[in-house]
Amino acid sequence: MKKIGTYTLRGQVLEADGIPERIRLFDGRFDTGYKVVNFVVWGASTNTSSNPDVCGKLGTTDNLVTSNANFMNAGDIREIAWAGAAGSTDTIFNAPPGMVIDPDNFIVEDLFVYIRSSGSTFANYLVTLEKYDTTDSMGALAQIRNNAQNVLGDN
Repeated sequence: MKKIGTYTLRGQVLEADGIPERIRLFDGRFDTGYKVVNFVVWGASTNTSSNPDVCGKLGTTDNLVTSNANFMNAGDIREIAWAGAAGSTDTIFNAPPGMVIDPDNFIVEDLFVYIRSSGSTFANYLVTLEKYDTTDSMGALAQIRNNAQNVLGDN
């Protein structure tokens, strides 16, 4: 694989709606793909008394668990990154952010941002991706993996 670029994605999600934010990456080709190298989430409010704790995950499909129960599930291969921030103490700005990224992640199609917080408020996200040239066969295998069915944690 040959690295061909680095991209930064950022946005804001309303936690209360429970709908993942879709980030369209697919360029119609299976010989290019992306690797997540950084993922951060944090609350939108600057008032520490109302700024909620926030957790988020990145997935390769739009049908992952969105409820608090089992929200972060490393047993589900479609979940590729997880992050969190303690809003009441501004943890993201005072300490290294908490994040875990599957080092084997590789995305050919789209990416989905899921957010949960301790309040029904807006939350921010920042994702850094590296884009790679690859082979059609590796792209096809990544697509199959990213859309895996009957994995641990399916509902």
